[in-house]
Amino acid sequence: MSEPLTTPGEGFHPHLHDAPGRPAAPLHARLHHIRADSLDGDTAQTGGMRRFAAVSGRTVGSEKLWMGQTHVAPSTSSSDHHHGESETAIHVVAGHPEFVFVDDSGGTPEEVRLRTSPGDYIFVPPFVPHREENPDPTEEAVVVIARSTQEAIVVNLPRLYALPAEDA
Repeated sequence: MSEPLTTPGEGFHPHLHDAPGRPAAPLHARLHHIRADSLDGDTAQTGGMRRFAAVSGRTVGSEKLWMGQTHVAPSTSSSDHHHGESETAIHVVAGHPEFVFVDDSGGTPEEVRLRTSPGDYIFVPPFVPHREENPDPTEEAVVVIARSTQEAIVVNLPRLYALPAEDA
């Protein structure tokens, strides 16, 4: 027989439960249960997508990690952006999102499109401009994101990469 579900914020150590007249257990002395219906939408955003925080400094007191979900509607592209000093790991949950970036390692900038499926992973190094696209006309794309910083750093950009200056 399975154990009953925990309530949001409840840890798994019986001696740490809040009790009248006893101070609440410190954030770093207990496990945290974040229910799918209690994700925090009040986080850094980029046009064309919606981010929801699950684990962050604000939600659970994390010091080195941010984790949450991103949703991209059908036939939608996000704005171009990067995540500053954060390393970002992405796990595709639903849909077939495409991740677009510019590879200039060969001397000539080339736009690269990574087409993904549920179960795939993407790694985004710090400061690499990119965007997410959902070409599917009917299915929302959903990914789980983990970042190496406490909060979701998002730097929105006017374009995916710098255009060469025009000769005057």
